[in-house]
Amino acid sequence: MLRSLTFFRFATLAILLTASITNLFGQESTIVDDWRYVLQNPGEGWQSTQFDDTRWNIGKGGFGTRETPAARIGTTWRGKQIWLRKTFDFKTSIARPAIFIHHDEDAEVFLNGKLIGAFKEWSTDYQVVPLTDQQRSSLRDGNNLLAVHCRQSTGGQFIDVHIIDADDVPVLPVAPREQTPQKTELITQWGESLTAGNAWTEYPRPQLVRKEWTNLNGLWDYAITSATNQERPIKWDGEILVPFSLESKLGGVERLLNADETLWYHRTFSIDSKDEKHWKLNFEAVDYQSKIFVNGVLVGTHVGGNDPFSIDISDSLINGENELVVRVKDETEKWQLNGKQSLNPEGIWYTQSSGIWQTVWLEPLPKNSIEDLHLATDATNGSISIEAICSQPEQTAQYRVVVRDGDQVVTQLQSPTSKLRVQVPSAKLWSPSEPTLYDLEVSLLNESGEIVDQVQSYAGIRTVGKARDEAGHLRFTLNGQTIFHWGPLDQGWWPDGLLTPPSDQAMLYDIEFLKTAGFNMIRKHIKVEPRRYYYHCDRLGMMVWQDQVSGGERPKWTRLDPNPNDAKWPVEADQQFMLEFERMVDNLENHPSIVVWTPFNEAWGQHRTVEVGQWIAARDPSRLVNVASGGNFWPVGDVVDQHSYPDPDFPFDPKRYEPFIKVVGEFGGHGYPVPGHLWDANRRNWGYGGLPENESEYRQRYRVSLEKLNALRKQGIAAGVYTQTTDVEGEINGLMTYDRRVTKIPVDELAKLHQQLFD
Repeated sequence: MLRSLTFFRFATLAILLTASITNLFGQESTIVDDWRYVLQNPGEGWQSTQFDDTRWNIGKGGFGTRETPAARIGTTWRGKQIWLRKTFDFKTSIARPAIFIHHDEDAEVFLNGKLIGAFKEWSTDYQVVPLTDQQRSSLRDGNNLLAVHCRQSTGGQFIDVHIIDADDVPVLPVAPREQTPQKTELITQWGESLTAGNAWTEYPRPQLVRKEWTNLNGLWDYAITSATNQERPIKWDGEILVPFSLESKLGGVERLLNADETLWYHRTFSIDSKDEKHWKLNFEAVDYQSKIFVNGVLVGTHVGGNDPFSIDISDSLINGENELVVRVKDETEKWQLNGKQSLNPEGIWYTQSSGIWQTVWLEPLPKNSIEDLHLATDATNGSISIEAICSQPEQTAQYRVVVRDGDQVVTQLQSPTSKLRVQVPSAKLWSPSEPTLYDLEVSLLNESGEIVDQVQSYAGIRTVGKARDEAGHLRFTLNGQTIFHWGPLDQGWWPDGLLTPPSDQAMLYDIEFLKTAGFNMIRKHIKVEPRRYYYHCDRLGMMVWQDQVSGGERPKWTRLDPNPNDAKWPVEADQQFMLEFERMVDNLENHPSIVVWTPFNEAWGQHRTVEVGQWIAARDPSRLVNVASGGNFWPVGDVVDQHSYPDPDFPFDPKRYEPFIKVVGEFGGHGYPVPGHLWDANRRNWGYGGLPENESEYRQRYRVSLEKLNALRKQGIAAGVYTQTTDVEGEINGLMTYDRRVTKIPVDELAKLHQQLFD
């Protein structure tokens, strides 16, 4: 970004010298980077030495956003204006004192209450501006006050000011990274009622349920050490509420984790007897690299921030009290699959979320146990296929499945093989309008017919497909019937829990709101939710397009243009991507609500597109594949997807897109700010297409976009995805505010508006 620089209001002509922060011709000197600052007008006299700034915020210089050229960010500033004050020592004997400044628009600099410089527009680097004799008269030998006001209207922003010796320009120290994430007053109603005793108490694996288990959520000890430290800390820094991340309000710490740091967790738990049982320690998700120790023994490791994993800790347990320590390393970016997390949250990128962020739990198992179930259904004949994966199949005499509709047993089957297929008489099919689920009871039996292990599960009988309409356009089908997919882009972020919903009820609230508002689908965007999320979608009848979590390098974004590009990924990074993709599919494939897999969003980390698309199509032929929603178009999978903001659009090309279902995978994003419900009222909160003047204009924009989508539907578009369910940090384009306390358009009005898409 080019910036011009204008200096004015000087008694005499200032000499302008340019100096880089990496300049080596001067000797490094003591630089005071400790400032007090506010983002709202502090009133008259704020620049005076007598002004009381004790209630101002404290931060390190410089102030701004990281994308600004030559910026050294000590404190993030995203608002329109900032007022700064700091004290520093100076010797009046220095021959050529000067302002050393890198600034944004209309910066004013005061020395001991006197204006010594006013700078219009912006700079692209640090400048040295020697003081005139009149300006020097404001300097004092010893302690001085520097006060600065700066404003910013667009793009990146930055302000940093020092008084230096122009003949000895210092090398500015690298600004330390902030340790505190954005603080906000926003909190959800569920966050308000959260305690250490009620933090995510529900059984976390709804499709493989046992009665006996121990929830390990609650207050744990934590510590942060150097990343090189491999030994557990001797002293703990405090307590953190698991399963909420280090950075979140609900976790109770609100601390950013740096790439050169390690996060440690510690707690104890007790067991009465470990005999004749296998004890599984389960983590629903830990971001990103974790090592787990029980009683000082390394029992397991895991790499990947979005999938559950289990460790058999039986050999390390003792009767009575046991010690559990978890070591976590999270660099957030580089080649990690991090989704919307960012070290520099801005625009569509959000606050990083490190460490344990879903439920931790302990489960005792029989030596021969059911480790997993693979379920498949067929709506054409009303069948459910069940494959039971058990730990000791050679010791299993019989497998039994009982199928219930409510309290009524509708069918059952017992077999010596682990693969069972049952026919449900007069089967009720799963759909958004009638989301029937059949309860499953799956048992392992020994030679005496005794139950060795038993789990509860469920299945929804449905078949996902595609078919051409009378005009020849491919449409989605469910159970052989054409269905228009209409849903929001759903980020799944929370102002108090970040990646972690404050409670199961909070998570359910979002789904129920969308269902009542007339949506029949959710595009779960660049995030894998707790498994209970998909359980709620299953039972409420909400279809899901599931995105893979993104990360890594991306190619040039060419959208639907011919001759697309792929990014070049190292073999190790691609293997980790595919490993995490396979884990996601393996953990979620039994949920009837999931109807589409989306490996890539736009061009984010898009690589080996054809190979990835072919792999997922072969891995799960029961669902459709949208290989790159809004991304570079390669002819693979089932869907061609265009993103268009703010209004929906599609570049119809009968020849290129004839083999694919045509969708608008993102559109809308109409922003509307609700005072008192903004993540940060001082920043530039935004929506696509600029913000409306009032609520009436906001509603009109929504109606127009919806009407345009309906016109596209009649031309062959088979689905629409509106951005988005809620506001998220600086994005204020949600149908609800970030704290879920205000619905911007009443839910009954939304339902009436949406009905046109199904007529």
